[in-house]
Amino acid sequence: MNNKKGVINLIIAIDGPAGCGKSTIAKMIAKKLGYTYIDTGAMYRAVALKLKRENVNPDDLKAVLKVMEDTDIQLKTAENGVKVFLDGEDVSDQIRTEEIGKMASQIARYPQVRKVLVKMQRHLGEKAKNAVIEGRDTGTVIFPDADVKIFLTAKPEVRAERRYKELKEKGLDVSYEEILKQVKERDYLDETRKDSPLKPAEDAVIIDTSNKSIEQVFNEVMEVIKRKSV
Repeated sequence: MNNKKGVINLIIAIDGPAGCGKSTIAKMIAKKLGYTYIDTGAMYRAVALKLKRENVNPDDLKAVLKVMEDTDIQLKTAENGVKVFLDGEDVSDQIRTEEIGKMASQIARYPQVRKVLVKMQRHLGEKAKNAVIEGRDTGTVIFPDADVKIFLTAKPEVRAERRYKELKEKGLDVSYEEILKQVKERDYLDETRKDSPLKPAEDAVIIDTSNKSIEQVFNEVMEVIKRKSV
């Protein structure tokens, strides 16, 4: 295995837009290989949840940074991937709403916010040594020297349908049209932000998951890892 800079044994970076399947695949890969799973997006969501609880406007950068000064976020490995703790409280479920997801994309526009969280994410990856890092900019900004870079994508309509089914299965009353609108809005925010817009790294392997099963995507990613890690 690669051992870059004498610190990281093998870092696998999985990036892509919301709803492309990167969380599911990253968890499966981490479990298969016995690696630490790091969900970077959960950290933005945790900050967003705290902003909501404290009625802080995500467009007020100064107020956002003030809240972050007194915020502790911890990721702990769990059976289903990771548990997210905000100031000592398990908020793994509370951060997974569409509202929090959109707010997370809003604060991700700020270079100052990203700088703080990227530093934390790099520390987690370096500490783990063998890790699957999942989320925005994993292969372009957080770990540009990652051994394996995967960029998953899928059509907005497919991603919205997946999210719709997931929420319906949880018993929530949701609208496909509204979810599709939210998916497109998040894509726009992520792709047009000035600092680190969402895009695949030049050396990333791009996989379109639109017409593939989870098992097919998993096998394809595992083949990439085998080739890249030789």
